Amino acid sequence: MDIQDQQLVIKVVLLIGVAVATVLLTRSTTGARHQAIRRVTLALFVIVTAAVIIQPSLVSGIARAVGVGRGTDLLLYVLAIAFVWFLAAYYGRQRALNRQITELTRALALAEGRRENTP
Repeated sequence: MDIQDQQLVIKVVLLIGVAVATVLLTRSTTGARHQAIRRVTLALFVIVTAAVIIQPSLVSGIARAVGVGRGTDLLLYVLAIAFVWFLAAYYGRQRALNRQITELTRALALAEGRRENTP
């Protein structure tokens, strides 16, 4: 297997991975506006990812244009920023869920207390 065949195999595997992630991320029960924004963002991600997989030299060119030495370094920086953003978003969602659980628990306790006190 020559180098071009190996590159084709990894490109196909990566493109399939992006397609599977796309399908998993578009299934949601949130509101229509949030869903639309999410789908547009995901479509842009898929297009950029597919372009980079098919033509990896694009990342190196972009890296040089923005003053980063190598494309892999640029990808690492972007990944680090995305990871921190994900952590912040996850933390915010977790805090909101904890608040909802606390409110529901209080409401349930009050309802049960009223039910026990009624003759």
